Amino acid sequence: MAPCSSHLLWNGFFLNIIILSSISCTIGCYTAIFSFGDSLADTGNLVHMPQPGKLPPFVFPPYGETFFNHATGRCSNGRLVIDFIAEYLGLPFVPPYFGGSMKSFKEAGVNFAVAGATALDTAFLQERGIMNKLTNTSLDVQLGLFKQLLPALSSDHKKLLGNSLILLGEIGGNDYNHAFFGGVSTESIQDLVPYVVNIIGQAIKVKISCKIK
Repeated sequence: MAPCSSHLLWNGFFLNIIILSSISCTIGCYTAIFSFGDSLADTGNLVHMPQPGKLPPFVFPPYGETFFNHATGRCSNGRLVIDFIAEYLGLPFVPPYFGGSMKSFKEAGVNFAVAGATALDTAFLQERGIMNKLTNTSLDVQLGLFKQLLPALSSDHKKLLGNSLILLGEIGGNDYNHAFFGGVSTESIQDLVPYVVNIIGQAIKVKISCKIK
């Protein structure tokens, strides 16, 4: 289990380096950010969604206390990588889709990332004995919300997305986490890898397609 976690952390680290290096010469070119992912990018979506049972711990202090002075729904005591990217580009913090407003979306973009989200759909994972007790807002669901909202944001999709930074991830780690915590065999978890990679690849193609149209 340790090697898998290590690889995910390194992949996330290098992804962030690539993102920051790619935007360093384009400050001022972006007018909005659209984000998809899980808890590493969630700026408050999960806490605004109906929750079975008790609320997640990051609704309460000490979460948020070192910057916002109150819990914001972020799985952090301060800002997330997406917050630092927004600051670096001179943009407002990206509002969560759930609990956000159309005014804030048009000013800063939209964050669809949800803590606990998986790359693969909930039904697909359940067929393999993998349960997600936090949310069913998979990557495909997040993309669906994005496509539904897009017409309300602008009549010129190509221009809007051409001036926007689109962040995908981190996503996919929870597919393995939920499986490990549920006692699924290592062999079965390894079988998930090509499915996770494929769904992320499809999501990238969808976003490219939206920007071209």
